[in-house]
Amino acid sequence: QVRLVESGGGSVQVGGSLRLSCEGSGFTFRTYDMGWFRQAPGKEREGVAAISSGRTTTYADSVKGRFTISRDNAKDTLSLQMNSLKPEDSGLYYCAAYPGPVTQRLAAWEYNYWGQGTQVTVSS
Repeated sequence: QVRLVESGGGSVQVGGSLRLSCEGSGFTFRTYDMGWFRQAPGKEREGVAAISSGRTTTYADSVKGRFTISRDNAKDTLSLQMNSLKPEDSGLYYCAAYPGPVTQRLAAWEYNYWGQGTQVTVSS
């Protein structure tokens, strides 16, 4: 059974940093394309960053230069380092997986496994 468990969310002030982690189990992590998504109240879920099984990365324009996605296949863990956080980065952050390859890496409909989410709140 595929399971994704996010952690690392919290409340920070503008300009602060957070590191999110997602631990996968029940599947061959290294062969899956992975992504981070977020959803703010009243808004659609949006793709933030993605990394393929071959470690190709893709970022939303809104986070380029501030967020870094990475994966540790030895630990079945996906990470998202978030720096220079802004209030508009607030939301529920989800990790997602698909037994690749994904063609539109930041499209939620491409992924069929999801975690439960971790909350990020950035206050000014």
